[in-house]
Amino acid sequence: MSTATQQSKALQGGEWIIKESNPYETFIPENFDEEQKMVMDMCEQFLSNEVLPIIERIDKQELGLMQSLLEKAGEQGLLSTSFPEQYGGLGKDFITSTIVNEGLGGGFSFSVAVAAHTGIGSLPILYFGTDEQKNKYIPKLASGEWKGAYGLTEPNSGSDALGAKTTAKLSDDGKYYLLNGQKCWITNGGFADVYTVFAKIDGDKFTGFIVERGFEGFTQGPEEHKMGIKGSSTVQLYFQDCKVPVENVLGEIGKGHIIAFNILNIGRLKLCAAALGGSKHAATTSVQYAKTREQFKIPIAKFGAIKHKLAEMAIRIWVGESALYRAAKWIDDKEQELMHGGLTFEKALLGAAEEYAIECAMLKVFGSEVLDFVVDEGVQVHGGNGFSDEYIISKAYRDSRINRIYEGTNEINRLLTVDMVLKRAMKGKLDLMTPAMNVQKELMSIPDFNSDEEGAFAKEKKYIANFKKTILMVAGAAVQKLMMSLDKEQEILMNIADMAIDTYHAESALLRVMKLTEQNGETETAVYADIMRTFLYDAADRINKAGKDALNSFADGDELRMMHIGLKRFTKVEPFNTKDARRRICNAMLDADKYCF
Repeated sequence: MSTATQQSKALQGGEWIIKESNPYETFIPENFDEEQKMVMDMCEQFLSNEVLPIIERIDKQELGLMQSLLEKAGEQGLLSTSFPEQYGGLGKDFITSTIVNEGLGGGFSFSVAVAAHTGIGSLPILYFGTDEQKNKYIPKLASGEWKGAYGLTEPNSGSDALGAKTTAKLSDDGKYYLLNGQKCWITNGGFADVYTVFAKIDGDKFTGFIVERGFEGFTQGPEEHKMGIKGSSTVQLYFQDCKVPVENVLGEIGKGHIIAFNILNIGRLKLCAAALGGSKHAATTSVQYAKTREQFKIPIAKFGAIKHKLAEMAIRIWVGESALYRAAKWIDDKEQELMHGGLTFEKALLGAAEEYAIECAMLKVFGSEVLDFVVDEGVQVHGGNGFSDEYIISKAYRDSRINRIYEGTNEINRLLTVDMVLKRAMKGKLDLMTPAMNVQKELMSIPDFNSDEEGAFAKEKKYIANFKKTILMVAGAAVQKLMMSLDKEQEILMNIADMAIDTYHAESALLRVMKLTEQNGETETAVYADIMRTFLYDAADRINKAGKDALNSFADGDELRMMHIGLKRFTKVEPFNTKDARRRICNAMLDADKYCF
């Protein structure tokens, strides 16, 4: 095994902060095999043929329509991509299931229904169920015959999931648990057949239960009137001495948090995939509109202000996609490694997703904010028409907003990103101390602005290495200064998270461009290099600003001045003509009449 391969296999969650990654061992979307490309095409065809032509009917929640679409998707294998074959699934790898989430991501409310069904609606049973539970439920969920949903959130417990008030008490005859309480914002709740519901046994043991529609004492409220995703069923669930058979306890009693949080790791990455799929559709819509809409007797696509908007959409989408599949491959590799080590399929994927929980949280933040940016600028490109329901971009705008809230708000995910990194460092899983001390020594030394390396991307590699030093410098100083009170300084934690998110995504884009250049040559890869270099150039300013905001919050005097000098040094990039780069990026899309990267 080569050194590069060994390094790739050994890279743990969060370790990219302190190690250099190898482009040749980095998975990129251009590495999809023929079957994976066919899966993506199949998803696109399904949206084009089955979903988008009836999107207005879906939004009106026409009786039985969403269920029938889920059943059609099930017939094509789109609900069971990664389920084991023994339960009626296709048994495909994690990357392929991620492709399905991206490929169906442009389906508005349908995308929400299918993601909830295949993710939080099915995976808790698949990963934590007994053999009897899996044999009973998974084949029907895999085919779409039964629909799945997930009940965690309550009126007074959103981000604080463990603050749930729903209770469960063993019946006198010992045959049932009696559930009492309510759940809210339940996606697919109005028509699901099977629900994973969390309640506290005897008021304190947070536990998962499998609840079927029709169980005595279980009712649902009316459909919520929402700002967006109007075609997605969202209801409250009510439990009044709801009788749940004892054999329907999911996982271990008192260990429901393990189910809830592990499922969210996978859900966050998959949400990023769906958001990027939706972003590509919205970008294409905007490109096509800009080419046909004329002002002052010329198409608005010829105006520099519009080119800037369209190019920035492409930059953020492409960078997000680079980061998504890099992490998806890490999870896939780790899953295989754990299975070869003797773990079951279920425990291997959960272990792999937990290993890369940091990256899943960052992807969720970045992907949902890319979609929000793309649809917002899409409305702007459409002008007044973008505010009209006659144009689909207005629906995309409304539907996007929820993504920054569910699967953990983006604020929670930012805080989690830093919290998980620091906890791993404290447990000795991630050696942040040594590189952080090296950065401190470097700050005291005479700066070296020359790159040690030569080659096409030497400058960009140095930028990334310096961005990482910035994170270590700011985070290290914050830990030293604030110590146990750091967790109360949410603004500082979010500054550090933003630095990490930008750095991880910038590095992912650079690795992808390096690999593509090696495979296809500089000429063929020129527009991708434009995307990467524009993102890096802008990221340097964002990282500098976030670093300054953090440092100014807790440092002062000579220490603050020294770190400001370090910050300036580590975020220094050479002048780059982003205007011309963006024009080249936009022109490629105009020529293709769509998002084409």
